[in-house]
Amino acid sequence: MAEATPRSAGRAHRRLCVGLTGGIGSGKSALAAMLAAHGAAVLDADVVAHELTAPGGAAIAPIREAFGAALIDARGALDRAAMRALVFAQPAQRLRLQAILHPRIARELQVRAAAAPGAYLVLVVPLLVESLARWRAEVDRIAVVDCAPELQLQRVIARSALAPDQVRAIIAAQATREARLAAADDVVDNSGDLAALQRQADALHLRYLRGI
Repeated sequence: MAEATPRSAGRAHRRLCVGLTGGIGSGKSALAAMLAAHGAAVLDADVVAHELTAPGGAAIAPIREAFGAALIDARGALDRAAMRALVFAQPAQRLRLQAILHPRIARELQVRAAAAPGAYLVLVVPLLVESLARWRAEVDRIAVVDCAPELQLQRVIARSALAPDQVRAIIAAQATREARLAAADDVVDNSGDLAALQRQADALHLRYLRGI
């Protein structure tokens, strides 16, 4: 959410609000699922983005107007492959897309946060560090899931149809590992197996229940 304004998504609620982030393939979703299983209220900005760009989604009409029908697939959804190619070839187009998506994502997160039950709130925001000034004011803590870029590459290739060069381009377009670690209040090392990640999730949950 590089340019989204998440006003009231977090601090308007009296629960602890954690911003959870990490690079592609780092394991954000796995950690979020573990915290959700413990009873946290987990909201994922990527899930909201996919809903907005699905057939009939609220962002489809403005995307069609801004980019043309060629970026909308036969089902009426955003053609993600075509858009990915466009924004990597022309970075200015990424800003146009963000201007459409991010305010809508932020508003939807705000609505869902108000209604979500849970002892504490976790906002999963892949690009949180890319807009740190905005998000730092909205979350109480920033949790970063960390692993080496080589491991990110392996994981994304294993789970998707993306070519290695495409994955490397995505990693390069995101905040650096060093920038994410510098922004972190809590660092989760996901270079091991799921059992190791679960132990860290358990420890974080107990801390977050205490509001720290």
